[in-house]
Parts: sequence; structure tokens; C-alpha cells
Amino acid sequence: MAEKILRTEYSEEMQKSYLDYSMSVITARAIPDARDGLKPVQRRVLYDMSELRIFSDRPHRKSARIVGDTMGKYHPHGDSSIYETLVVLSQDFKKGMPLIDGHGNFGSIEGDGAAAMRYTEAKLAKFAEEVYLKDLERTVEFISNYDETEKEPEVLPVRVPNLLINGAEGIAVGMSTSIPTHNLLEVCNTCIAYIKNRNIDTKGLLEVLHGPDFPTGGIIANKRDLLDIYSTGNGKIKLRGKIEVELGRKKSDKDKLIISEIPYTMVGAGINKFLIDVANLVETKKLSDVVDISNQSDKNGTRIVLELRKDADIEKIKNILYKKTKLEDTFGVNMLAIVDGRPEILSLKDILKNYIEFQYEITTKKYNILLNKELEKKEIQEGLIKAVDVIDLIIAILRGSKNLAQAKKCLTSGDTTGINFKVKSLEKDAKKLSFTDKQAQAILDMRLYKLIGLEIEALLKDNATTLKNIEEYENILKNHKNMDKLFIKDLEKIKKDFATTRKTLIEDAKEAVYVEEPIASEEVIFVMDKFGYCRLLDRSTFDKNAETVESENTYVFPIMNTDRVCIFSNTGVLYKIKVMDLPMSKLRDKGTPIDNLTKFDSSVEEIMLAVSEDSMRGNFILMMTKNGYIKKVSSDEYKTNNKQVASTKLMDEDILIAVKILLPRANTDICIVSDAGYILKFNVSEVNEFKKSTRGEKAITLGYNEFVDSLYLTADSRLANVNGKEVTLSKVRLSHRGYKGQKIK
Repeated sequence: MAEKILRTEYSEEMQKSYLDYSMSVITARAIPDARDGLKPVQRRVLYDMSELRIFSDRPHRKSARIVGDTMGKYHPHGDSSIYETLVVLSQDFKKGMPLIDGHGNFGSIEGDGAAAMRYTEAKLAKFAEEVYLKDLERTVEFISNYDETEKEPEVLPVRVPNLLINGAEGIAVGMSTSIPTHNLLEVCNTCIAYIKNRNIDTKGLLEVLHGPDFPTGGIIANKRDLLDIYSTGNGKIKLRGKIEVELGRKKSDKDKLIISEIPYTMVGAGINKFLIDVANLVETKKLSDVVDISNQSDKNGTRIVLELRKDADIEKIKNILYKKTKLEDTFGVNMLAIVDGRPEILSLKDILKNYIEFQYEITTKKYNILLNKELEKKEIQEGLIKAVDVIDLIIAILRGSKNLAQAKKCLTSGDTTGINFKVKSLEKDAKKLSFTDKQAQAILDMRLYKLIGLEIEALLKDNATTLKNIEEYENILKNHKNMDKLFIKDLEKIKKDFATTRKTLIEDAKEAVYVEEPIASEEVIFVMDKFGYCRLLDRSTFDKNAETVESENTYVFPIMNTDRVCIFSNTGVLYKIKVMDLPMSKLRDKGTPIDNLTKFDSSVEEIMLAVSEDSMRGNFILMMTKNGYIKKVSSDEYKTNNKQVASTKLMDEDILIAVKILLPRANTDICIVSDAGYILKFNVSEVNEFKKSTRGEKAITLGYNEFVDSLYLTADSRLANVNGKEVTLSKVRLSHRGYKGQKIK
């Protein structure tokens, strides 16, 4: 068979493929469905557990068994995502209502990971079983799985708006979702309020819902913003941890601040980060009244204890904690979900509207199935009741028939052909029979004990019940008002069985105010050795040992403790370090590596220049690259509070080989030396000023594989080392810019 080559425009193919991939991630991976509030992997885990019959009243099963079954049947995207989903669905510090009952190590609020799936066990929580999976077979549509060997539900018949109960977090392509958790009791009451009054506005709904209820508790400090957030579907919620004051009972006892609840955003590594931040604040004297920090959290809850000095200013400490640590943080709300196959940002009313429409859909399907079953039952019951009245005739038909088919034909159409009636008058009655196929089959299957009086009474009673059920189901299906009553009754039952108390306090708290005390300005000496270890020395120590310090270190210069050290890397990055972040040391202390203070990587970067930010002001920065580009940049270009900025633009495989400070009216000469031994000398006035985002201009013509080795300012040194030879820079004659320069012999 000849090879078939399809020609297509590359950009069009890439665009189509990327769009297909994006929509797949959005709709089939990261964003929940507005109907059941679940992502596909969550839905598949819950459905697989119901298929394995791992219900709440049964023993736990190995997580590996659940993960393997889910991956093999429904979710072929790897076991890690499935197990992570199973773990999160069981964590009561992440979900408003956990859907899985985990047994074993399922992680902790402090960020400890769950044990491997072979060690843990799980089963469905009662809440998931009753509210998420009940009536599954007769309420939702089933679709083929990935290889069309199994069927899986398109959505689960969730009876509450899960988008609100358990929230959602997910990052797709070009969009993300972030929905906070809410209290089940309040959500049920909000649904009831919406069902009773579809014209209720968001303000009215919030009188019932109040706002998010995070499983970690804490405080929502911007109640005034909630109306706008729930009206638009996005915004920011300000969260605070809960701080309690525990006063010492005895004189010897210290007062304590107890953090008993944390912001939801601190779940995970946030607690350890908070402890480190508090320790740093104590070390830098910003929390001088705190004498000890301890994490006493256990399975009963969070308890972080800060012991205080006597007569400590508690309000000031609280403000510092809220202002300087993650004890006050923001939760970004973006209520994005899939509606009719498309991602949409939903308001609170949109979520409730989608929930009710979904309930109408699954309720209609459920009661149509129930009604059809009752109608079928009614048909059979009526046939049996009628048969009891003519039982002698039926017995005569059965005795005179040669086979069941002949008897059934007589019962359904009155055809007596071939049937031998001992009493001829019965044949005339038999011709009048017109049972349905189902009734005829039920009569033929009927046992003789059904003729007992009590059995006949039971049959009549069952028929009355069936007629009552049919009337009830038809009324439910007749209009939405009757369904609404059913929903309210169902929500009331869910409230009664599963409701929990609110954990998160909602208020309009005062802004945390903290004014840092001005730091006493003093001069210190910055010291950095050739290995990048830096430290500070006080002026008196340096003055006594100036010669030793300068001989043993690469950079030594005075700097104010309120200033910042600027470090230029050969990779075109400028790193800034606050002097206050540097350790004050003794003469023989080693110091701290620059790698620990910034994102500088000493394994791939070299320091071109270290200088105080104050000494840069009003001057120019001269830069020379390996490929021969030169420029000067105003120091104003580097006015920023960022710890890391690009100092220049570098082309591929180019690096900086020199960075110098130039005075505005400097009248010095520049000498550029190449690795081939050529030297080019010209006046600094010939170098043009450029922005930091440009690469500059060509300074020297280089040969093949030749590069600039070094740059000298004649004012810096009288001698330069060129290929191992000492060259007097002042004797090198000036050359025209752009030429190769003269060869050093």
C-alpha cells in the first residue's frame, strides 16, 4: 500500500491541536461540572467504589485495589492522580464534607503526605453514599468508558449543590477555578429559600448562606465584599487565623497567644512557614516580646503557642502577625464550572439555578421509571384480580389445552381452537377473554396458594397501594411545584442527618496596622570572599584589621545598614540584598553564601561586581559582553524594590565579562582585550547610553571563535595581563572603534 502523505499548514494544525488539547484539559480534567460539582477523576473514584460495593457499613478496602480498578476501567491517566484524589476526598481539613472514610495515614494539615496506597484503606462515607450515589441507575445517563468496554455515569445524582459544599480547585489551560467550601446546613437552607422564591436576590440569599465556611475555621475579615463576590463569581476573601489570649494564672506564668484556627490557605506547608516567619521576626527584634514559639497541634486540632514577656503589647503583636505573616492571607474566588460543555463563571444564583435544573432532570427520569414500573405492576395485578373471578374458566382452559402457548392464546384473544372443554358452556365464556400478554403470563405463572382468601386480600391491598403510588408519581411529574415540595422535604432530611455547625467566623474586621520603628542608621563594612560568602563587620573591628580583611576578601566596602548590596552576575541578572538581612559577624567568621540569600547559583554564575546601591546613584553602569557588545546604563534603570531584575539583554551563548561603575563626567580610557591577544583602546565618551533591556553596540571586531577576555579602565590599573604578559595600558595607542585593535607582541 502506497504511503499517504497529507499536506497541511503547520500553524493551522498546531492551532487546532492546541485548542483540542486545551478543551480536553478544561472539560475532562481540571474543571468541575456544574451539575454534580465533581471533576471526572473524582466522579470515577466514587462510582468505582460503589461498583466494588465498598459502602459505609462494610469493611475498608485497600486503596491500591480502588486505584487499580478505577484506572483499569475508567481513568487511564496514571495511579498518582487517582490516589491523590482519593486522599483529598477523605481529608476533613480540605473538604467541607469528606466523601471517603480513610483508614491509615492520609496526611495531615501540616503538609505531611499520605502513606503509599498499599498501606492505606478506604470506604465510602455515609454522606457520599446517601447524597451522591443514591438511585444512580435510574437517574442519570451512562456513557461508554475510554475503551468502550464499560459504562460510567455522565454525572452523579448529587442531591445538594456540591460546588458550594466542597468547593473546587483546579488549573486548566488559560483558566482556573477556585470555589470556597460552605456549611451544609446553610447551603440546604439557601436552596430551600431559592426554591420558595426564584426572584430572591443575592443579598437575600446571603442572609441565609452568610458566606464560606472553611474546614480549618478562621475568620473572614471582609464581610462587606461578599455581596460583590457572590454576585460576580470572583473576588478576594481576606482570611485570618484565630488568636486567643491565655493570661498566666500565677505571677511566674507567662501570658500566651494561642493560635487555634488557621486560614485555609495555610493548609500544608503553610504552618511550618508561619513558624519560620515568626522566628525571623523574633530574631530581627520586630517581635521582641515573644520569648518562645511551640507547635502543640495534635489530632484534636491546631494549637500554636507564643509565650510573651511580661506586660507585652498584645494588640501590637497581633497586628504584626497579621501584617508580616500568612496568618492573614487572601483566598482568590473564581467560581468557574462546566455548564452544557462550556466553562462559565457562575454567580451564587447561577449555581443554584443549575442545581435546580439538574434536580428537575434527574427527578423526572427517576419518577418516569418508577411510574412505568407501577403501571406494569398495576396491569399484572388487575389481570390476577380478574382471573380470580373466573378461576374455574381458566382451570378449564388449562385442562383442555395441549400446551401453554395454546392456553395463552386463548387467554389473550379468546381463541379456543384445539382446546377440549368438558363443559361446553365454558367455551362460550372463553371466547370473551382478552387479557394482555403480561397478564396472561402472570396467570399462567400463578400458583394455587394465591386462591387462598388471605392471599386474595393481599393482592387487593397491593393493588390499592400501586394505584396510590401511580397517583403520587403522576402528581410529581405533572408540574415543577410538586417537585419543589419533594426537594424541600429531601433537603430537610439531609440537614437532619448530616448538618454540622459553622466553623468560620464572618465579620468586618479592622485593618491590621503596624508601623515599623525606624532603624537607627549606622555604617558597617560589607565583606565578601572569592567563594561568595558575605558578612558584615562593625567599623571598629575593620579599622583594627583593615589590611588583613582587604587581603583575604574580594569585595570590601562601607555601607549603611539601611542600604542594599547590588550584585551583578555574568548571566545578566542583578541581585539585591538588604543589609539588614546580612549577618553581623566577628573577624574570623565565615559568613553566609550568597546562594542562601538570593537565587544566585554559584555553580553556573560568576559575580562581576558587588556594590552598594547608594554608591550607584547618579552614576552609569558600564557593561561588556563576551561577544564584544558594550553599553553604559543609567543607574536609575535599576531603581526597584525587587530582589532580582535583569541587568541587561544577552543573546544566546553570550555572557558579561565586565561590569564597572562610571562617573557621569568620567574622562578615562577603556581597554578591551581579546583571547587572541588583541587590545583595543578608546575613550569612555565614545560609549553610548542604552536602556537595560537592550544588548548595546558592537565594540570590537572579533575573529572566528574569538571572544573578549577582559576590560580595563586605565584609571583602575596601570598594568594589564594580556596572555600572560604585563602591558602598560597608558602606552597602548588609541584605536578607532569597531576595529580589531593592535596585537600585543
